[in-house]
Amino acid sequence: MKQIKNSYDLEERTAKFGENIILFCRTLKPDVVSRPIIGQVVRSGTSIGANYMEANAACSKRDFQNKIYICKKEAQETKHWLRMLLTCFPERREEITRLWKEAQELTMIFQKITSSLKK
Repeated sequence: MKQIKNSYDLEERTAKFGENIILFCRTLKPDVVSRPIIGQVVRSGTSIGANYMEANAACSKRDFQNKIYICKKEAQETKHWLRMLLTCFPERREEITRLWKEAQELTMIFQKITSSLKK
């Protein structure tokens, strides 16, 4: 998996996270049960960065806040799908846990941003 050079560059960090999700999912051997779960984790994991890019191009504070909230929701959804992937691929626990922890960190970052915007 690719390393994050600067963990404070959220645009880069969310993009790398999406790339790491893609790279990991490409190594999985899908079956009838895991195929839709893999698709879901790819969609939610890559949309975090896409929504963050939209937030940075927001036309108002409210628009920015909404996009950041979506980033947080997508990060939380990604954690759910990673948990489901762990059920499908228990032998990949270490890699899935690493991705889950990054999704959790992103969730907390976006929560902090949304909280600070409400003040």
